[in-house]
Amino acid sequence: MSTKVEDAVSADEMMTVVAARALTDETVCFVGIGLPSTAANLARLTHAPRTVLVYESGTIGSKPRTLPLSIGDGELAETADAVVPVPEIFAYWLQGGRIDVGFLGAAQIDRLGNLNSTVIGDYERPKVRLPGAGGAPEIAAMAGEVIVIIRQSRRSFVERLDFRTSVGYGVAPGDRTRLAMPGKGPTIVITDLGVLRPDTETRELTLTQVHPGVSVQEAREKTGWPLQVSEDVEETEPPTDGELSELRRLRATLEANE
Repeated sequence: MSTKVEDAVSADEMMTVVAARALTDETVCFVGIGLPSTAANLARLTHAPRTVLVYESGTIGSKPRTLPLSIGDGELAETADAVVPVPEIFAYWLQGGRIDVGFLGAAQIDRLGNLNSTVIGDYERPKVRLPGAGGAPEIAAMAGEVIVIIRQSRRSFVERLDFRTSVGYGVAPGDRTRLAMPGKGPTIVITDLGVLRPDTETRELTLTQVHPGVSVQEAREKTGWPLQVSEDVEETEPPTDGELSELRRLRATLEANE
């Protein structure tokens, strides 16, 4: 079902809607701030109202009326079903296998789904110092599966990470087992151009879907390695009117709070 305002849909809106669709109802989701939080809350307000959102600050079942500015935003605690100490979130919920999905963003990703959110450039003399790891390495290791949302360009889709903050599939298939990581790793990577999923054998990210108006060639040109492409690439279903209006309302609340 297409939206009446398809031509007005931005690349970021397309990406966020697709990321929201990746969540199913009654999923326990560990959410990162930024695009992951926007997508997770969009899912909660549309097709997955019983999704349980868990934030690193210790809030469980948050139902924010406005998008949070950080994990310490009071809106998360005020609307949560429960607030627990941060160590309990990691020890009991994450390490205890109670998180179905980890929703992460990053500054860089490589072909095996490893993520960098630490530095751009040399670690000792970085060009850019990023927010850092936070709980991302543990989420990437322990969550049942990981959804990654990231804008696609040669600066973000790189042959070699400047720093490996969070392990996707390591340097070769089997690394997650060798490192005793119980989660499946990144099962889907959603960008402003399309959707990538890991190959079942090599674990290399493979383009399986492009958004309306995007070509496979454009996706290849904005990838820092020779991009693998599925034989039957699909085109993303455009946002519905309901998805788009809810997303824009959410973003308006964030802008009002900044």
